[in-house]
Amino acid sequence: MEPVRHVEHFRERLERVALAPLAHSGWRYFLWVFFLAGVVGWGAYAFLTQYREGLIVTAMRDRISWGLYIALFVFFIGISHAGTLISAILRASQAGWRTPVTRIAEFITVVALMVGALMPLIDMGRPDRLLNMFFYGRWQSPLVWDILSITTYLTGSIIYLYLPMIPDIALVRDRLGPTASGLKRWVYTAFSLGWQGTPDQQRYLGRAITLMMLLIIPIAISVHTVVSWVFAMTLREPWDNPMFGIYFVAGAIFSGIAALIILMAVLRRIFHLEEYITPKHFINLGYLMGAMTFLMIYFNASEYIVTGYKMAGDEAFHFEQLFTGPLAPYYWFYALGGLILPGLLILFPWTRNIKGIVAAAGLVIAGMWVERYFIVVGGLRVPLMPYAAASYFPSWVEWSIMAGALAGFALIISVFVKLFPVIAVWEVAEHHEATVKEGAEEKEKTVPRRRLVSELERSHESV
Repeated sequence: MEPVRHVEHFRERLERVALAPLAHSGWRYFLWVFFLAGVVGWGAYAFLTQYREGLIVTAMRDRISWGLYIALFVFFIGISHAGTLISAILRASQAGWRTPVTRIAEFITVVALMVGALMPLIDMGRPDRLLNMFFYGRWQSPLVWDILSITTYLTGSIIYLYLPMIPDIALVRDRLGPTASGLKRWVYTAFSLGWQGTPDQQRYLGRAITLMMLLIIPIAISVHTVVSWVFAMTLREPWDNPMFGIYFVAGAIFSGIAALIILMAVLRRIFHLEEYITPKHFINLGYLMGAMTFLMIYFNASEYIVTGYKMAGDEAFHFEQLFTGPLAPYYWFYALGGLILPGLLILFPWTRNIKGIVAAAGLVIAGMWVERYFIVVGGLRVPLMPYAAASYFPSWVEWSIMAGALAGFALIISVFVKLFPVIAVWEVAEHHEATVKEGAEEKEKTVPRRRLVSELERSHESV
């Protein structure tokens, strides 16, 4: 097939596959959405119970005042690094294989930030008092820095998600059939911003994406650094660690890659994207996750070896509760199941495939959630005065709100994939066209060379 015909055929097939989920939704989809909405509704009921009766319905008390909500907050903010940071780094490095997965990654960022930002509000018990942080908050407080950094990150992430979507929104606008509702036509027309794909529009869009790419990387790094400072700048010995910044950023990238791999596998299976999201994408992301695995192992070893060698203050109590005490099951699951085992699955060639990497990603997600939990609860269990350590286990209200948050995360993604293409059609098509063109040029250079070699061989034989 000629290169031009091949490119046209590829783009037609790509558009058909990418736009198919937008045209039809089966009963399984509506059943899934109904189930998620039900879980979100139950979580909303649990929150109303907490709002009406107070935080007494939770297991949090004066000595352990942070629990499941703050652990979820740190977890979701960590997952948010899957998209914007990873996508920006891959875009900056001009990694061509990234094109089918960037939109999935960028959308994870926005949804995780939206859900994660709700957790501190729920933890306050009275979300209406958030305004007091703006009116009366002390600018020296890391809590105020946290609000500002997350707001900035969410705004930048929405812009960074939206800009590369403009050509595809215009594509959906142009492909709408006569049965499409007026609301759909208005939405796609408004959000496509009159995109026609002219050279000037492409140039301006490229500049805008590049600018946001350069801005979003330091913003993303600063966000989880500030989140870590909320812990590290308190007078609690287990959190008094200047490594918390880089430790949290590395953990965020680690869990973010795992979240991206899992969502890629789900969407690839449901929407039949095997031609575009290939084993190469899973293996490349597996290599990134493997590198972060060994980096996390190094950070953990460095922290516990240095701290354990000195064993100053209340560190003996903290070590005992982590290694042999009530938090030991959480810690050893994280260390063995969330770090060692995923690293081995990626290290060995016979498990370095889609199933093995997805399994490793699932273990990483579970392990990193557990790590957030014992960092929060374990730090607060260390007594500040000579009294017995407090115990904590989340109540049904906290578990219900957690289930509602996770269901809300899945629900937003489920609605999004029915409104917009899950892969960047124009970026995938452009990358494929450039690859075909490069291959054709290389072939044109190779054919004369082969002819010259063949003629030389014939002349040599005649002599």
